[in-house]
Amino acid sequence: MFRKIVASMLTAIALSAPAWAEGGMVKAEVIKVDKSAGKVTLKHGPIKSLDMDAMTMVFRVADPAMLDTVKAGDRVEFEAGRVNGAITITRLGKGR
Repeated sequence: MFRKIVASMLTAIALSAPAWAEGGMVKAEVIKVDKSAGKVTLKHGPIKSLDMDAMTMVFRVADPAMLDTVKAGDRVEFEAGRVNGAITITRLGKGR
């Protein structure tokens, strides 16, 4: 019985994850990349999860290797959250 409950929960999580992930991505344009500081400046749309309007701002990145894949002028999609009190990009990829 316990296995069935766990299996049902895992199935529900797996089916809802793509919808959740899609809703958290924010479209942006890269303005500046500062690899030595681990930061990127983005002109972004609203970030619903942080109750933030569209603007241009500097973000820290959770993993500096993310900055190896982008340059000024690129269209990207990202997710951000609060990490140790700072708004930080946790996922970053090329935009559509």
